[in-house]
Amino acid sequence: MPAPALLRHAPLLLLALLLSGCGINNIPSYDEQVKSAWAQVENQYQRRADLIPNLVETAKGAAQIEQNTLQGVIEARAQATQVKLSTDDLSDPAKVQQFQQAQGAVSSSLGRLLVSVERYPDLKSQARFADLMTQLEGTENRINISIQDYNKSVQDFNTTIRTFPDIIGAKIVHGAKPMEQFRAVTPNANVAPKVDFGQ
Repeated sequence: MPAPALLRHAPLLLLALLLSGCGINNIPSYDEQVKSAWAQVENQYQRRADLIPNLVETAKGAAQIEQNTLQGVIEARAQATQVKLSTDDLSDPAKVQQFQQAQGAVSSSLGRLLVSVERYPDLKSQARFADLMTQLEGTENRINISIQDYNKSVQDFNTTIRTFPDIIGAKIVHGAKPMEQFRAVTPNANVAPKVDFGQ
């Protein structure tokens, strides 16, 4: 290219060079990673929700577990399945917190159920119940791993849209907003439930 033609196109070349380093392609990639990670969180919560009816029915049929404990699990599951959180809502703190609270209520009610089950050794020794408990434990582990993966994806996304030069593409081209990380919102989530066999 002759020098005069190069000078004429220099502003376009400079603009292309600047835009190539400002996150135009990075932002959608990180956004898709967050959405994929969120889908895994939802999948694991759905798996847990699907296990709960079988767990409750098995417990109901094998022991006279307190009805209010079983009812609490059923109601918490029903409420949690009503709270939907789309990937577009991941930047809305109120909607994320509502979802977290609904899932926390399920975890809390399951914890009360498991404490009640401790009083029924016959139930714990049944193969069906033991299998469901193993599946539930595995699902809880998968939920935790999925949440860790999601939070890491959100951290990468949020860091990218807040740092130079990617912030240029994030604000001007994509209008990207920070996404919310998933946090424990269950009261005293860091305290193990107390088991009292003296009752």
